[in-house]
Amino acid sequence: MTKNRSLLRETWDFLMERKAWWLVPMIIMLILVGILVVIGQSSGVSPFIYAFF
Repeated sequence: MTKNRSLLRETWDFLMERKAWWLVPMIIMLILVGILVVIGQSSGVSPFIYAFF
């Protein structure tokens, strides 16, 4: 039976094993854009975020 591991741990193991360091900037940018979308839709900060675009 396989261990229950988190998605973050699985991704980290993949990057370490495959030496896929070029994926790290893409993953970071996807996370940042996701956070920006969530904050932009659900807070009073959205008028300031929309000014960036």
